[in-house]
Amino acid sequence: MSTPTSAPVSGGRVDATAGAGPAPQFDSGGAWALNPKVALRPEPFGALLYHFGTRKLSFLKNLTVVDIVSSLGDHPSASDALAAAGIGESDRPLYVQALGALADSGMIIPRPAA
Repeated sequence: MSTPTSAPVSGGRVDATAGAGPAPQFDSGGAWALNPKVALRPEPFGALLYHFGTRKLSFLKNLTVVDIVSSLGDHPSASDALAAAGIGESDRPLYVQALGALADSGMIIPRPAA
């Protein structure tokens, strides 16, 4: 009969981000836009985002997030887009987190300075 050990088992999943440090924070003060390689298709539940470069598909299930993402290019910063959408300070962290996830996946990208 074998005895359990505390030795790690090989062949399991490895967290590629382990030890990489925290992910960079989303800069809501920066200018952002929908990536030109991404198509946004409105749907009854929100919208589909399809990245033609990575072939990644994302679902936006919040109509307010859809409106914000659609309007990012019309505002000097993501913060201004959030304000224009009527997002209050108490709800702001949730929307910044959503935009950060979209930035991490390349769906939205920083806009170059004009």
